Amino acid sequence: MANSDTPQPLRVGGLRQNQLLHTFGVGAMADLPNISVVVLGLNFWQHVRAVQITEERLLAAVRARLGQQVEALRLPPCLPETQDPFGDWTRVGVPVDVFPCWLRCTSCDQLGHAHTGNFELVENYFTLDKIRYVHPCRGSGGNRPTAVPARFVLACSAGHLDDFPWLYYVHQGTDPGPGHTLQLREIGTTGEAADVLITCACGAGRTMAEAFGQAGQQALPGCRGRHPQLGTFTACGRPTRTLVLGATNGWFPMQMSVITVPSAENAVDHLVATNWDQLNLLVGLSADVAKRILPTQGCWPDLEPFGVDETWDAITRRAAAAAEADGPQPAATHQRGPEGTVLTNGRELALPDFTTRRERVPATAANWLDQVTLVSRLREVSALYGFTRIDAPEWDVTQTPDDRQAPLSDTDPTWVPCAETRGEGIFLRFKENRLAEWERSEPVRARERALVDGHRRWRRQRNLTPDEWPGARYVLLHSFAHALIREFALESGYSAAGIRERVYAVEGMAGVLFYTAAPDSEGTLGGLVSLGRHGRLGPLIDRALAAARLCSSDPLCAEHDPAVHGRLHGAACHACLFASETSCERGNCYLDRVLLVDTIAGGGCGFLS
Repeated sequence: MANSDTPQPLRVGGLRQNQLLHTFGVGAMADLPNISVVVLGLNFWQHVRAVQITEERLLAAVRARLGQQVEALRLPPCLPETQDPFGDWTRVGVPVDVFPCWLRCTSCDQLGHAHTGNFELVENYFTLDKIRYVHPCRGSGGNRPTAVPARFVLACSAGHLDDFPWLYYVHQGTDPGPGHTLQLREIGTTGEAADVLITCACGAGRTMAEAFGQAGQQALPGCRGRHPQLGTFTACGRPTRTLVLGATNGWFPMQMSVITVPSAENAVDHLVATNWDQLNLLVGLSADVAKRILPTQGCWPDLEPFGVDETWDAITRRAAAAAEADGPQPAATHQRGPEGTVLTNGRELALPDFTTRRERVPATAANWLDQVTLVSRLREVSALYGFTRIDAPEWDVTQTPDDRQAPLSDTDPTWVPCAETRGEGIFLRFKENRLAEWERSEPVRARERALVDGHRRWRRQRNLTPDEWPGARYVLLHSFAHALIREFALESGYSAAGIRERVYAVEGMAGVLFYTAAPDSEGTLGGLVSLGRHGRLGPLIDRALAAARLCSSDPLCAEHDPAVHGRLHGAACHACLFASETSCERGNCYLDRVLLVDTIAGGGCGFLS
């Protein structure tokens, strides 16, 4: 990363590429050993070294959200690290700026702004953890005490972030004018806000206890609309909230993700289709000229194992197919449709990013389970299109109001950062005829009406427009997925937070993909795929269903009525079905054990009773 304040970029720390999407993306604060920084907006990024990722379905979904001006998905810029501390790799990264700008001296407790001249940045190109701000209260030289970031910042629900108004707060909302010196001291040993005292040389003083809760609403000014990642201020005026530096509610990513599905059944045709935006430029050339140009294309390293001739043959086949179809078809905006189609068609594939193998259905599940597919290789691509503060975004992009989404750039972005992970998974498909018969039964319809009442009341309470109910089919598959994730975590070696779900629940398609993916070798070790083999999957499903029948919170959990308090779940809680936020695609909503198995509450509508 680079510090944006200095003419010559200063590398101040290092993060993994995926962290710049999931944990420390645009607008997030990164707490380094001695300084704290905020990741700047995309308008400050140099994307020359940012590798472009081809994933048409994801790009179409991002365009539907941010606009058609989005041209590409790119990985965060980086170069491989070398031993040269002044090499090109040290000048390639993500720009950051100091935030919060208020610092406290660890010796004299003086509190001041980093850019007023009271503090000095000590650079170090060789040992990054020695980069720090110092305060000259002990003279000069290397013994000057370190100045650390102030512990508190301000944020609002619209995604704005600002320095804490120390002078305003200490002087009870009045402007004290210039010449005031502040100190921040700990007067107790607990670290609580009441033990943090801010004093001024004029005699004013106040603890941080009044900066939180109801008192904070009266003591703090309205939001100035600051976006430190963009360097802009906009009209806002919303109530502000004090956040502790490093608090988890300071930044929540808003992401979309897709599973890469093959564009063809053999590897060379799939790679040609994936890189068609580059390769279609060669179609109008003669074969001899095109074959000479082909090795100069950016996608050639992937195609080189197949040779020029075989690759050119694949290009001509692709061009002929496009011409026969009157041109290339537009990319589908529905993220799940193509994935479900490929997983349910029953064909076995052996491609670099998608390898599948059919497995026998366990005998104990043969009356309702139609297909088991082991996905030994898969690729997931995620894109960051915004973020929120204070409150996490809702499970669906349509649920989060636009006024809560903070921007990634000061103008409409032409590209967005993305991350790719690889892993493995198991796909289970339910029998359509059995599922359709279950959906038509009267007990299921009655239970669905109760769930729909809770769904509608939940939306009314939040002043949200009416939205489509996902259906009893989705609730069933979602509940089944959560029950089985718990059993998979006990046997696979992966944590429950590392196993994710993708539910495919539309008419004619009913299945769940359990998968794990990571940027390194984790997620491709075979621990999850091995659980889908014949002889192992059946007992796991049996144990998951047995555990779902009785919850330690019963009868409260089993008899929970979603319509009473406006909930998006029925018989489900942290003791039985709730999963971590990294596993669940809908934030633990639309879960119900009653639709899955028979519980002590009765009802007779459990699909797997």
